[in-house]
Amino acid sequence: MDTKEILKKVRKIEIKTRKLSDNIFSGEYHSKFKGKGMTFSEVRPYTYGDDIRSIDWNVTARNRKPFVKIFEEERELTVLLAVDISGSENFGTKYQLKRETITEIAATLAFSAIKNNDKVGLVLFSDQIELFIPPKKGRSHVLNIIRQLVDYEPQNKQTDISGSLRYVFNVMKKRGIVFLISDFLDENYADTLKIVSKKHDLVGIRIYDSFEESPKNAGFILMRDAETGEKIYLDTASKKIRNRIAEIFNNYAVYFKTSFRKSGSGAIEVKTGQSYVKALINYFKSA
Repeated sequence: MDTKEILKKVRKIEIKTRKLSDNIFSGEYHSKFKGKGMTFSEVRPYTYGDDIRSIDWNVTARNRKPFVKIFEEERELTVLLAVDISGSENFGTKYQLKRETITEIAATLAFSAIKNNDKVGLVLFSDQIELFIPPKKGRSHVLNIIRQLVDYEPQNKQTDISGSLRYVFNVMKKRGIVFLISDFLDENYADTLKIVSKKHDLVGIRIYDSFEESPKNAGFILMRDAETGEKIYLDTASKKIRNRIAEIFNNYAVYFKTSFRKSGSGAIEVKTGQSYVKALINYFKSA
């Protein structure tokens, strides 16, 4: 894709997603997370009624009387978009590829962040960390994020959700909001998810295609595994084959929902070709 075509596509995405961000998500986005980020301010002597969990035991020991820690709400939030760009994101049977849907959602969230004067950063990952853009403010910064989402060519094709979470945990020193956007065709990330969710507000956004959920009878079709490159002919006229595809899909879906629920993190599911607006609004408006 040449530079002119990239800029045209970035501009098209900006027009669509910025309007959604301005008109729909800004208020809900901030009310969902504002107040969860607290930073240490000072210590003061303990008074009757203070929560004993806020006692600073080190200061208390030095002064031989109880002191408590005082925290204040952070005035701005830091948002990190952790986006899966592995080979499976280039799959799509109708309307859009999964990666195109992911790009629009990420752009909408990025514009929502800067609309509320928050910083936003980007991590692109496959089975390794492909790119990291540190959180900053400003329209030009967001446009650079969108450009990378549109044009970045990953070095690897496979997926490592757990590895991306470990990277996020290490790179974000202060508490922030992490949107992990992927098709989640991976497992064994539940334990890492629990660790990261204790430090950050974490939301998983799972993108999937209708064929993965409910395969249709299309006779023999040539399928290529986007992550391994392996090619195979599938007889989709076979109910057994279709059921097996749906079973694999369901296993990943159940693991995603169970893992995020147990960790106390948010979970959103979006099907390609359908509006992601409703799914995002429902999440942001939830308690």
